[in-house]
Amino acid sequence: MKIDIGISEKERKEIANGLSRLLADTYMLYHKTHYYHWNVTGPMFNTLHLMFETQYNEQWLAIDLIAERIRSLGFPAGGYKSYAKLTKIDEDEDVPSAEQMIKNLVKGHETVTRTARSIFEAADAAHDEPTADLLTQRMEASEKTAWMLRSMLG
Repeated sequence: MKIDIGISEKERKEIANGLSRLLADTYMLYHKTHYYHWNVTGPMFNTLHLMFETQYNEQWLAIDLIAERIRSLGFPAGGYKSYAKLTKIDEDEDVPSAEQMIKNLVKGHETVTRTARSIFEAADAAHDEPTADLLTQRMEASEKTAWMLRSMLG
């Protein structure tokens, strides 16, 4: 059935493409955070283990919201192969130190923030307030998490 929500197909496709990049970055950040949760060691083990768990649970919920918005716009939400092509977040080759984990996650959250910010122009031009609201929420969560992680580095 044709979608008639007041946003043209061309605009919906542009927004969905941006959201697909956000989904890929968020999924890869989720994966990285979960990997660190499992593998962190050292004097900050308990603090980081619990913090990473809180973070990856929040990211898991975000993944679903982003994917559902893409679907609401009438496009498929990709899978792991598409995430690997679209993401700007690198997977780790080995297990970094706890301090490097923190630095890597700061970079990951900043990447998610930049990706979300890059979609605003298309969402605003199409008067797509639900997407703009989602982007604002994602940016706020990633910026706050990056700040908290940076604070652990002194």
